[in-house]
Amino acid sequence: MTTTEHAATAEQQAADRLLTALQTRTACAPVRDLIGPVDLPAAYRVQERLTAGRLEHGATIVGRKIGLTSEAVQRQMGVDQPDFGVLFDDMAYADGAVVPTGGLLQPKAEAEVAFVLREDLADGPLDSAQVRAAIDYGMPALEVCDSRIDGWDIKFADTVADNASSGVYILGDTTKTLDEFAPVDVDMRMLINGEEVSTGNGAACLGDPLNAVAWLARAARDFGEPLRAGQVILSGALGPMRPVRSGDEVTVEITGLGTVVAKFSEGNAHE
Repeated sequence: MTTTEHAATAEQQAADRLLTALQTRTACAPVRDLIGPVDLPAAYRVQERLTAGRLEHGATIVGRKIGLTSEAVQRQMGVDQPDFGVLFDDMAYADGAVVPTGGLLQPKAEAEVAFVLREDLADGPLDSAQVRAAIDYGMPALEVCDSRIDGWDIKFADTVADNASSGVYILGDTTKTLDEFAPVDVDMRMLINGEEVSTGNGAACLGDPLNAVAWLARAARDFGEPLRAGQVILSGALGPMRPVRSGDEVTVEITGLGTVVAKFSEGNAHE
């Protein structure tokens, strides 16, 4: 077996491990033993295999998410850049929804600004001005990150391969254009069962959530799958994530943008 064939086999084994964990709702061992802890191209190839598996089972891609937007978390992972994952239709919930915890393994909630694109981000410089013009509107969002890796024992390659540790997401009902709010200026509070558990602001997300979207636009194009009109973009955490469990009610308040709420309950399907 050639070196290339061996690498492809290892990447397929990593994808199979993660897909099995996803399908059986059983956490698995890290995949860095197969692809190394910081091999970026290999990790994204595993993610692509995982995505192909999801699509074969009927899922539809509706957007992208950005992870590791905090410099502190990047240092912890030993990297100097964010990562990204794919949003599927079955990951989305409406404001106020009951989110079944049976479909999750180790959920952790974080507050974000979400955007919906009006235009493709496939050509041109993909700079801040182009990105700003391409955004239709923003809204408050609650992302529930999850890891198929047992105990969140992850390095950079593990989280990238595992679709950037994606779980589900909840979008608020309030939408505003960029003429109506400035993402960099927002302040965030996240409460679980009425208790404040996380705070942050727009500057905590790569200096500005729009910077994060610009980074994603360039990275997605480099990997051959540019951002498209109509897609939802989760731009990255505004503050620390916190674990959630069945029975919790999570509220995210983002100044100038609005509120989003989700309740968590036992179950295995959208309710």
